[in-house]
Amino acid sequence: MTIGEQLRKLRKEHNMTLKTLSDKTNVSISFLSQVERNKCNVTLESLRKISDALNVNPSIFFPNSLQASSQSKFPFFYEDLSKNIKGASFHPILVTLKPKENQGNEFSHLGYEFIYVLTGILTVSIEGTVYELQENDSMMFESSKNHYWWNNTLTDVRFILVSTL
Repeated sequence: MTIGEQLRKLRKEHNMTLKTLSDKTNVSISFLSQVERNKCNVTLESLRKISDALNVNPSIFFPNSLQASSQSKFPFFYEDLSKNIKGASFHPILVTLKPKENQGNEFSHLGYEFIYVLTGILTVSIEGTVYELQENDSMMFESSKNHYWWNNTLTDVRFILVSTL
């Protein structure tokens, strides 16, 4: 199932119109419609806003197999590490960013984020201050602060992201 198909399914399960989802995410109706019809890719920022509005873990939009993710044309991949445990107050996710994945802007949401870099170099911006996290580096911050992370390098970056609800 594609991200667009999954988005449409979840939106309908939540009895939301495109307008309602647009209002909750500040993402345009036309963009959401294009994503649902697989006409464009969603950014990390938009995916987080959509996931928050639908009250789901962002990894729900991705296949469960790392092999499937490596064959994907999508610029990033989330793998849920919670083993389907429901009701936890935090979400552990393995994130893979493909080379030069840097589309999007700083955004904020409730809670905290903890990042631990497994491979590569991850660039993180928090309230305009930029950090470069190397392998085995970590950082934790209030996600209510404007933030974004991206990959400026020519190799994949893999990191553990733990976010609270």
